[in-house]
Amino acid sequence: MAGKVVLCFGITSDASLIASDAVNASGGVGVIIAKSPSTIRPCDELPCFEVDYEVGTQILSYIGSSKAPVVKLSPSQTLVGKPLSAKIARFSSRGPNSLSPEILKPDIAAPGVNVLAAFTPKDPDAYQGFAFETGTSMSCPHVSGIVALLKSLHPSWSPAAIRSALTTTGSTTSSSGEPIFTMGDPQKLADPFDYGGGIVNPNLAADPGLIYHMDTTDYVHYLCSIGYHKSAISAFTQNISVCPSKKPSMLNLNLPSITIPNLRASVTITRTVTNVGPIHSTYVASVECPLGVQIVVRPQMLVFNSTVKKRSFTVTLSSSHKVIGGYYFGSLSWSDGTRRVKSPISVRTEIIPSYTEGS
Repeated sequence: MAGKVVLCFGITSDASLIASDAVNASGGVGVIIAKSPSTIRPCDELPCFEVDYEVGTQILSYIGSSKAPVVKLSPSQTLVGKPLSAKIARFSSRGPNSLSPEILKPDIAAPGVNVLAAFTPKDPDAYQGFAFETGTSMSCPHVSGIVALLKSLHPSWSPAAIRSALTTTGSTTSSSGEPIFTMGDPQKLADPFDYGGGIVNPNLAADPGLIYHMDTTDYVHYLCSIGYHKSAISAFTQNISVCPSKKPSMLNLNLPSITIPNLRASVTITRTVTNVGPIHSTYVASVECPLGVQIVVRPQMLVFNSTVKKRSFTVTLSSSHKVIGGYYFGSLSWSDGTRRVKSPISVRTEIIPSYTEGS
């Protein structure tokens, strides 16, 4: 391998690191990794490049058919103003929610790969106090900064209102209009369990039109729905509220998303939206139904004016599935012609077994 660029075929996500270490130890000057598209892991010691198996096979064919195969190594270039394909990183948090499956997680996605971040000046990995970092610790400050900006624009907004604005205005396509993929083995189209409402869009979140607000009563009802004792809830809320006589349904928590982990025949849920846009507004509903799920929204039009700032609506979901399956995804959107308030929908169907009596 000494002095050569080596072509390697790998099957694991860390194939680049393993191959580059082996090639470097043998005196190689570069490595080409053919593997399933996934997270691109940079090599520290020598140039490396990842291709898929098809391209790798073409390169292998070229090597076998040429008496003197040549590979050219050139300095990397920074492309400015070119469209990028958006992908959800392998390390990004994924749903469904294990503790409360009726609550969609994650809420939103944000940039977190190769982010230029401030470092301590003497850090060996930094250059003049800056370095590229990757992780949820990079996406979190993006969202934190956006939340601070939204709070400055709308001082009266609650945390739930801000979360609603972020979730309902997220982008589910890249800047070029292409679908968003997840990084993994293999890649797949991203869904709400990968990005929640989508990739955060601060400009749209500043003027969402409608928000799904929650107050102390909503949080108390959530605690009641998961079995917290009344005395414990009273201690948390300083006796502001206690559980109602009828156990609340977690499905009616006023979230900017709809998640049904066990849809059998049909279920009807309620949501309430607050108008934070123009005083006189009319919003019309549109639905993208998950596969095999029928959705009916009542009413299909919400009218707001100077005296009516809140409107409630119901969503009835019914399944035509005949077997237990995985999650299917869709969305509910409210639009006034300018703004689009989009709520992700995640549904998993359950089938009630039938039995025939006999001797």
